[in-house]
Amino acid sequence: MLEVQKQLWHYLGRFLCISRANMSVDYSVRGSVAVLEVNNPPVNALGHSVRHGLKSGVEQAARDNKVKSIVIIGKGQTFPAGADIREFGKASKDPWLVEVGHTIEASLKPVVAAIHGTCLGGGLEIALFSHFRIAVPSSRVGFPEVALGLLPGAGGTQRLSRLTGLQVAMEMIYSGRHVASKKAKEYGIIDEIVTGDLMTAALKYAESVQGRTLNERRLGHKAVPNTDSVEKYTSAAMAQVKKKYKGFEAPVACVQAVRASAELPYLEGMERERELFNHLKASGQAWAQQYAFFAERAVSRWEMPRGSYKTAKPLPVRSTAVVGAGTMGSGIAVCLLSAGLPVYLLEQNDKFLQSGVKMIENIMAGSVKLGKVSMETAKKAATLLKPTLNYNDLKDVDLVIEAVYEDLALKREVFSGLDKVCKPSVILCTNTSTIDIDRISTATSRPDRVVGTHFFAPAYHMRLLENIYGTKTSPEAVATVMKLGKTINKVAVLVKSCEGFLANRMNGPFNTEATFLVEEGASPQEVDQINEDFGMPIGPFKVRDLSGTDISWRINREVAKALGTTITKETRFLGGNRYCGLNDDFFDKGRYGRKTGKGWYLYEKVGGKIPTVDAESEEIINNYRQRRQISKRKITPQEILERQFYSCINEGFRILEEGICNTPEEIDISWIYGFSYPKYRGGPMFYASQIGLKRIYERICHYHETCPYSIHWVPSRLLKKLAENDVPFSQWSNHVAKSKSKM
Repeated sequence: MLEVQKQLWHYLGRFLCISRANMSVDYSVRGSVAVLEVNNPPVNALGHSVRHGLKSGVEQAARDNKVKSIVIIGKGQTFPAGADIREFGKASKDPWLVEVGHTIEASLKPVVAAIHGTCLGGGLEIALFSHFRIAVPSSRVGFPEVALGLLPGAGGTQRLSRLTGLQVAMEMIYSGRHVASKKAKEYGIIDEIVTGDLMTAALKYAESVQGRTLNERRLGHKAVPNTDSVEKYTSAAMAQVKKKYKGFEAPVACVQAVRASAELPYLEGMERERELFNHLKASGQAWAQQYAFFAERAVSRWEMPRGSYKTAKPLPVRSTAVVGAGTMGSGIAVCLLSAGLPVYLLEQNDKFLQSGVKMIENIMAGSVKLGKVSMETAKKAATLLKPTLNYNDLKDVDLVIEAVYEDLALKREVFSGLDKVCKPSVILCTNTSTIDIDRISTATSRPDRVVGTHFFAPAYHMRLLENIYGTKTSPEAVATVMKLGKTINKVAVLVKSCEGFLANRMNGPFNTEATFLVEEGASPQEVDQINEDFGMPIGPFKVRDLSGTDISWRINREVAKALGTTITKETRFLGGNRYCGLNDDFFDKGRYGRKTGKGWYLYEKVGGKIPTVDAESEEIINNYRQRRQISKRKITPQEILERQFYSCINEGFRILEEGICNTPEEIDISWIYGFSYPKYRGGPMFYASQIGLKRIYERICHYHETCPYSIHWVPSRLLKKLAENDVPFSQWSNHVAKSKSKM
């Protein structure tokens, strides 16, 4: 655990600028109002000197007979937006935030919190200790601590419910949801929304409450409403937590802490909150989630091993096009349209084109219904979409994304067509999931403008955007697609081109081993269950049914074609590697997954979501084993977990070895946002560091001996070196950089 802490401090030094050395609170008196102006840019984090400044400021105002009320306000862009995360894991210096808060609450002079920007975490707790709260219309409040594996630790779980009631408090805290000022006023969190200059409004409001009796304004003295419904609200909240946040500890603890606010006296509730906070703080989940938080920010600092990437400026993208109106192409179009970008949607015939348009309309309508996009955004998107059957309509667009089938010949044909009609400055992107970018870019006269933009299904939902550069891709093209990722609200990870790139290359052995495990004796449902117990949202065979077994079938044929061979019923090796044809047998039976109502599982209808085991699926597997003369054996849950996840980890180290990416963080973020790897485990590489590289290496060597015909079990040289030298996780990237410099 100490090593994980060191890694987090390392990130803080590299990527965060939370506070200045001279953190302070500016104290002034304006008429009869003392103003405590938090002056700690950029986000007015509640570091030690800010806490000290707030406490001493309230005490100074108490001693000044001229002062009749107090205003706490943030200087610059925001009210205090939370704790100073540079202090995470360190011994906190007095005064603690709770002590500051109780000093504010005990003041005999009214304290007004004047909120603008984002009032989050400890900032909202300071506001809740204040007697009155006003805010500008654009401000937002919330408790985001759950995203770091924690809960509000300075009274937030005990005080919010006294204003909003249990139901709202539980949901706000376990979800980490930010609430706009208008809704916050409806909830009772904000007393008044003000317009114009906030300081002027705050002074006026503070003057208006001078002399007010404050007992009913001190939340520590206030009862939680509707305490007779504690069990009802707790049960409902826990049901939602189990549904939305399966496996996460922090949301459960958040509900438990808020429940304590209704069942215990205030001070005892505060003790219960601290007990739950300390338990979470020491847990592996909190460290993993905090690691993931910083890792996400780290990957945004992309770099290429060559070219002027540091000075490369992205080209303007004012108009776009998507070639292919299938499931993926339509999803990509939704991403672009939702960001306000005009999109030409190109298809080969009107039937496919209209199907794509309908799909986009349905996705947007569903997003509006779920509150993910506004009705205004959806209406604007409809005007920005330009369906077409004519390549010439794309002649002036700034960026094109090809999203046709995973077929090299077809993709080269598309790029050749684009090369003929598009303007010289256009960026040509391919949504390929496996094919080396160089094999596509040679179909054009401008390989420097060709780059991979690999979206993950469903494209409008999954946040990962894997951007891939080839040997000729220019830094400007890379800079453009990396900026595009931010524009469309994706987490963009830059990787070097190779077969499978980063995410799918690691997913290869992960999925291959799943099939081998079934071939040897496990059932698809056993493999899926182990994965889901580990924290994956759905198992690998349910994933295949979701994407379609025909996708795997096509990819395997492309691999065989590249190797100059074909796949038959008797194929047992492909490119010298063990091959399992079970997926082919399901494909031959027309079991393509949800789209046909049957795949590895049976579904209640075509397009259905509820999987059930059926006799035909079991028969296909049994017949396959008999044809291959494979004796079914009992496979333990531990073997299933190791063969899938450890083979994936081994491939991750190879990717680092080969310079496909630069850091383990890029791998972990790719899996968190591309395959919904459980964030509370930090990602495959972070997980490996927690298990211990010596143990990982030992088991990989074991499977290399017992599974000699799978190249993915050949131990990575980098893994071997790191394991033998017991290199801590915080130094992996340095070793990767040194290894690449010697290549």
